[in-house]
Amino acid sequence: MILGFGKGKKDKHDDRGDHDDFDDQPEEEIEYALFQGAVNGQEANLVENAGLAQAGLVPVKELITDALHRRADILRLEPKGKAVVITFSVDGVWYPGGRLAPKAALAIIQMTKLLAGLETRERRKPQSGGIKAELAGTKYVLDVESTPVAGGAERLVVRAHDVNESFDTAESVGFSADLKQKIRDLMMEKSGIVLACGPRHSGTSTTAMGVLRSIDSYMFALYNIVEFPEELSYVTTLERTAEEGLQESIARLIRMEADGVFVDPIRDAQAAMTVFESQSRIKIISEFTARDCAHGIMQLHEWLAQPQLLADGLKGLVSQRLIRLLCDKCKEAFAPNPKLLAKIGLPPETKVLYRTPTMPTDPESGEEEEPEPCRKCDDVGYIGRAGLFEFIEITEGMQDIIRSGPSVPKIRAQAQKERMPSFQSEGLRLVAEGKTSLDELKRIFKKA
Repeated sequence: MILGFGKGKKDKHDDRGDHDDFDDQPEEEIEYALFQGAVNGQEANLVENAGLAQAGLVPVKELITDALHRRADILRLEPKGKAVVITFSVDGVWYPGGRLAPKAALAIIQMTKLLAGLETRERRKPQSGGIKAELAGTKYVLDVESTPVAGGAERLVVRAHDVNESFDTAESVGFSADLKQKIRDLMMEKSGIVLACGPRHSGTSTTAMGVLRSIDSYMFALYNIVEFPEELSYVTTLERTAEEGLQESIARLIRMEADGVFVDPIRDAQAAMTVFESQSRIKIISEFTARDCAHGIMQLHEWLAQPQLLADGLKGLVSQRLIRLLCDKCKEAFAPNPKLLAKIGLPPETKVLYRTPTMPTDPESGEEEEPEPCRKCDDVGYIGRAGLFEFIEITEGMQDIIRSGPSVPKIRAQAQKERMPSFQSEGLRLVAEGKTSLDELKRIFKKA
């Protein structure tokens, strides 16, 4: 079922281009997002929910269309006081989207839940689902989460994914040739554990897929016991019964002489122990939630409470952060001060860096002028994001740190001593290449 109401009129005051002579400009028609059914196959019955559809369908379409036109990856409706606040995340930065009266917000939230195949009458428990959508020829999946909050209201979060955005190689994920080779080298020893870690919703699963795609599929028999969102031709899915747990599945693969297995995210001490007790006979790849690699090692140390097991079993960790990329249409070149280069650690021969546009100055009056608007990035100065990756290999020196009582500072100092890739070194590389700015790098580190 495709829900749509054709084209609508765009409010001239929403035009982000030239704002002169509004009255002389014709109203521009825009095409609203089409909803093409719930991901779970549950059909939205608009006849039984006619009142809800009348109140909520058009506002939902307008809100989703606006979010997608803004390139928002997250749309959030959150009750605050006597209103519901709308915010958009564009390339990881939050922007205000206005306020709604509770009654109008309720119609939008309930309509979105209906479209996502969720139970509209259930407001006391969290629910999650998804909507298949299309806008201007681009297909999306909209992940929908509703969460109850105090007073009987709900928080709604919608995450937009472009279904055509493919990460089918390690390079498309953002791995450098050096990082890909390091992971390949670790796979030559057909035992041990390689993990991806990062905060929730930071791209950790994509990083884990990058690890998997770095492996030479012609040399290794790889299996997985995870539900992949896409099929990987070189990875065999192990058929499991409902009763078969993680330990039994790994044991069966060991008997089958598999070289490696991709397992579900490690969420607790029990799963961590199962994985580490099995790693001596098969290579295991997985992911878990941690702030970065150093904090990830500390989390594993806490879960296992066996430093020797951790030092022997863990081979490497990859963690990621997403950094905004400068808009290549409006970015501005400047000659950096040599003292600045020395301070941040860039080579003194660096002749040019880039930043977002500064306010131009009138040559006669010396007063600042409004810069020409950039339609490509909507005057944000950035468009899209890239991954920054840090990698900690468990070398002999790192093993000594783990055995003797690890801490985040000790782990980081050892990684720096051995010149392992870090967020800072990778960030400076992107700055030197003109892909991002020093201001964006500061913003990322300030968040850490």
